[in-house]
Amino acid sequence: MTVKISEELLHQTWVHSHEEDTETEMVFRPSSYRFPPSRGRKSFELKAGGSLLQTGPGPADVPQQRQGTWQLINDTELAFFFEPATEPQLVMQIVSVEKNRLVVRRK
Repeated sequence: MTVKISEELLHQTWVHSHEEDTETEMVFRPSSYRFPPSRGRKSFELKAGGSLLQTGPGPADVPQQRQGTWQLINDTELAFFFEPATEPQLVMQIVSVEKNRLVVRRK
């Protein structure tokens, strides 16, 4: 039985906590989390209403951002859409989500 995920839990900025990753899962924490020092982290902000801001390390350590939209599909798949595509460019299978931790399955 699949548990329905509350979208409200997703509405925040999630930052990749690569120190907590396993071979099969990736872990994300809220931007307010106290991360150990790291040279650039990927993040994404999921806003109510479906807008998305994805940030990641770019050339010369300058962060790069992409805007798009997000959607929760089949209650457990987080899909990212970046214009002009009509199909998702990234789909993450959610393993678990809590206020302070998001776990997705590695592909």
